[in-house]
Amino acid sequence: MNLQNVPVVTSISAAEFKEKYYDAQKPVVIRDLSKDWRALNKWNWDYFKSIVGDKQVGIYNNVKSDAYTPINKADDYTSFGEYIDMIKSGPAAWRIFLFNIFSHAPQLTKDFTWPDHLMKGFVKRVPMLFVGGQGSITHMHFDIDLSHILHTQFVGRKRVLLFPYEEQHKLYRKPFEVLSLADFSNYWDPERSKINYEEFPALKDANGYEIILEHGDTLFMPGGYWHHMEYLESGFAMSLRALQPKLTDKLKGVWNIVGMRNIDTVFKKTAPQWWYEYKKEKLFQAADRKIV
Repeated sequence: MNLQNVPVVTSISAAEFKEKYYDAQKPVVIRDLSKDWRALNKWNWDYFKSIVGDKQVGIYNNVKSDAYTPINKADDYTSFGEYIDMIKSGPAAWRIFLFNIFSHAPQLTKDFTWPDHLMKGFVKRVPMLFVGGQGSITHMHFDIDLSHILHTQFVGRKRVLLFPYEEQHKLYRKPFEVLSLADFSNYWDPERSKINYEEFPALKDANGYEIILEHGDTLFMPGGYWHHMEYLESGFAMSLRALQPKLTDKLKGVWNIVGMRNIDTVFKKTAPQWWYEYKKEKLFQAADRKIV
């Protein structure tokens, strides 16, 4: 893989953000975007446990999906308080994603400010919390609705690997899915990396970015960007989503949700192994055409 560091700025004007990153569809980390948010120092494990500790949450392990894996089905369930206790006590490869903590505690929305000066189209009904224990992994994927994301890290450090949408075939995208067949776990550690370049040779030519997010960092991920995240420490982050400005891009996101995903679900239920092998054949053919 050909990786470069995500650019990091302390602060940025709306005009510079639009020109260099939003319009150019390039990622950037903004260090001071959240500096005036009450959430920056107010939100912590004990505070969350006190207000939503009794809420049931689905938790996910590090096992990659296979032919029979339902879309977004949790691997186990527990209370948020019990989950916090588990990941605070040491390495625990369990994570929570798309947790709408704000529906349970709407007062939290007063602790941050929507950065409307940077871009429009924020879906303000659904800010989302992403939580993971040390060692947990969010496998390589892109967000199905193709929204732009501002992802702010509050607790813990997290390593992020990013690729533009156009690199999808080099990443061995599964047809009718938003996931890569390849396993990028511990890609940064030669002794533990699970990347198999013999099985997935096109990965060598993939061009992407990497960054380690720390307390207060906000990562801008343009719509459709592939991302793989590894929790170096137990922590949590919040994603603010903004819809694509162009109607054609909005429609692509709608198709992914109501068309592509439903087709995949039907075949996973009716002919899972045939469907899995069919998609593998197609994705390897697409990747082979990208090998230099």
